[in-house]
Amino acid sequence: MKYIEIIAEEGSSDTILAIADKAKARDIRLGMVSDDGMRQTRMLVTDDQLQTALDALQHILGAQPTSQIVVLPVETALPKSEEDKTKKSPATAARESLYEEVEKNAHLNANYIVLVILSTLVAAIALIENNVAVVIGAMVIAPLLGPNLALSVGTALGDTDLMLKSARTLLVGIFLAIILSAAIGYFWQFGEISHELMSRTVVGIDSAVLALASGAAAALSLTTRLSSILVGVMVAVALLPPATTLGIMLGKGNIDFAIDAGLLLAVNIVSVNLASKVVFYIKGVSPRTWYEKERAKKAMRIYLIVWFVTLAILITFIYTRTVLK
Repeated sequence: MKYIEIIAEEGSSDTILAIADKAKARDIRLGMVSDDGMRQTRMLVTDDQLQTALDALQHILGAQPTSQIVVLPVETALPKSEEDKTKKSPATAARESLYEEVEKNAHLNANYIVLVILSTLVAAIALIENNVAVVIGAMVIAPLLGPNLALSVGTALGDTDLMLKSARTLLVGIFLAIILSAAIGYFWQFGEISHELMSRTVVGIDSAVLALASGAAAALSLTTRLSSILVGVMVAVALLPPATTLGIMLGKGNIDFAIDAGLLLAVNIVSVNLASKVVFYIKGVSPRTWYEKERAKKAMRIYLIVWFVTLAILITFIYTRTVLK
């Protein structure tokens, strides 16, 4: 449940009341009219009606440059209605809150660069030393998962700017992790290749299935606001360990193992994007206006085809390598 606070011209009050009725608002309060002719209004709406109310308010109040719409969280509301008691599944997160949550992960800034460097160092040392606990710790840091999910949300919303920013951030993070781990692999004189390193050079159909399931779970965690699921996703389909393994193997000059680690990394990236895009489409994550929706649908179809074909090519290549070995 959310409180929507609206600051709009007094003449819009009747329209806001109609929107509240359409969104089945639990409560609505009209405030006093200020000296500048603006009125503050609050309405209490359920999560499943939040997007309906926001879309209608933005459409009506968009022409008022001084209007404001603020969404406030509600921890609990008492007494609970019969509908609240029988409701079993969480509603899809509002488009705006979903966008705000993932957009910050698309920024290529100093914090992201430092996080990638630190997590790569942690992952490289853990992989070389065969320290499972520390490898899991590097997975949970997961700096590469954020821009990957932001790319999927950008596609679902047809937001080209978010797509480009998240793709750039993801690519820079991957290349930085590979280059740094390659330097570690070149200068660190270690003997036998550890089991943790070897496990990141094993890729098969099961790897794609795991990444698809994890990508779907990640998208569900965002749309249903169940953020605790993301921790499991970070561990299940981590992008950093295979990227680090790829770099270490390149640094050691072991091209065959490097190719396998690169395939695992590619399968994880493609599968997470493909599965999350399907979930966002099913959950109805889309832009507000008709024109934007049509553009987003076209972009979604194109990207689904591209990712599906890419995954099919990767699986075929993996199968061929397995047979030849």
